[in-house]
Amino acid sequence: MSIGNTLNEKVIPVVMKFVNLKGVIALKDGILFTLPFIMVGSVFLLLAQIPYQPFNDWMASQLGPGWTEPLFQAYGATFSIIAFIAAIGIAYTYAKNEGHEPLSAGIISFVVFLLTTNSYVITKGGEKVSDVISKEFAGGKGMVTAIIIGLVVGAIYSWFMKRKITIKMPAGVPQGVANSFASLIPAAVIVLGATILYSILKYGMNTTFIELIYKLIQTPLQGMTDSLGGVIVMTFIIPFLWWFGVHGSSIISGIMTGILTSNAMENQAIVNSGKALTVANGGHIVTQQFLDNMIGMTGSGVTIGLVICMLLFAKSAQSKELGKLAIVPGFFNINEPVSFGTPIVMNPFMAIPFILTPMVTGLITYFAMYTGLVPLFTGVLVPWTTPPIIAGLILGGWKMALLQLVIMGVSFVIYYPFFKKQDALNFKNEQAAKNA
Repeated sequence: MSIGNTLNEKVIPVVMKFVNLKGVIALKDGILFTLPFIMVGSVFLLLAQIPYQPFNDWMASQLGPGWTEPLFQAYGATFSIIAFIAAIGIAYTYAKNEGHEPLSAGIISFVVFLLTTNSYVITKGGEKVSDVISKEFAGGKGMVTAIIIGLVVGAIYSWFMKRKITIKMPAGVPQGVANSFASLIPAAVIVLGATILYSILKYGMNTTFIELIYKLIQTPLQGMTDSLGGVIVMTFIIPFLWWFGVHGSSIISGIMTGILTSNAMENQAIVNSGKALTVANGGHIVTQQFLDNMIGMTGSGVTIGLVICMLLFAKSAQSKELGKLAIVPGFFNINEPVSFGTPIVMNPFMAIPFILTPMVTGLITYFAMYTGLVPLFTGVLVPWTTPPIIAGLILGGWKMALLQLVIMGVSFVIYYPFFKKQDALNFKNEQAAKNA
């Protein structure tokens, strides 16, 4: 049996089965509800931390020393509550995909999330302030718990609705009223179960569910992703899935966004504490920006090098035209034209540079940050479509922009010999077609 047949018969079905799991789809789509608030919050955070002191001094002289407070308030009301949004969005998406009224599932999930946290905070002076919703776990620290709660609530809610274990209202009752009563039984059961769990953990282990998940699952996961091994795994899996025609970036981002965003938010917390953002001070290297703007730069496989090869050295008409079509989307990190047009998808020869390039560039970025050659990422994020160099300048200054330029050069070097052979084959086929 050939390699191609083995992949088609054994590997692809397994990959597709995983991609199409209800939970994976709900996680992938539901967590996207956090994206607008991450982006908006990042803008306010960037405005509050403009890396140009004369501007900051001028603003302080015009508006007072507390001029950044409203900006941090906006950041706190968006980026800092993404765990709340994720819990709602994932349960909502799960129920919607199952064909049930989804908003009730999202609200129940939010209620359960609040049940998992303490309803008090401890001030710096040691005073306990009750009847408050703490933001400690509302952001990155609560993302794994939000994912678990969103999936569990979505599944249980859908189970009740599918079996019609609900309160049915007579015909003629307004739909909004009917929906609220229909969700009453699943809401009561789910909240009761969450309350029992809260009581067991609170009085039996002196902790909460969210604290337990953070300690036992999220912290180890953050450590695993923020490692050399984590970089290798991510940089391999994304192009590997893409090679099958599966949107690898979407799948991995859906699964990893919570963890990687948590890493970025912990970096921001170090900055806010006044400490230097370094690995020695607990800073994370692998964050959402690492995924979006470094190993995903110009698209999965860092294919900008291949596009440049097409523009400069192509002999075949196919490569010349494809290079012209792909260059602009490529700079906005969209590379479907080159992935399917070369083709790279299901092409064993081009799979080598397509997988190798992000792995090499990921390692370069990791060690550049680990050694301090470029700064670690803060909590500022930019849209994934932000062109390289510009993204680097915003996220890490000229050093990060220079690193992105180096990565583009590495991409060119890796793709070039493979491009030459592929282009020669295309040219040969075109000549044969002309002479036929």
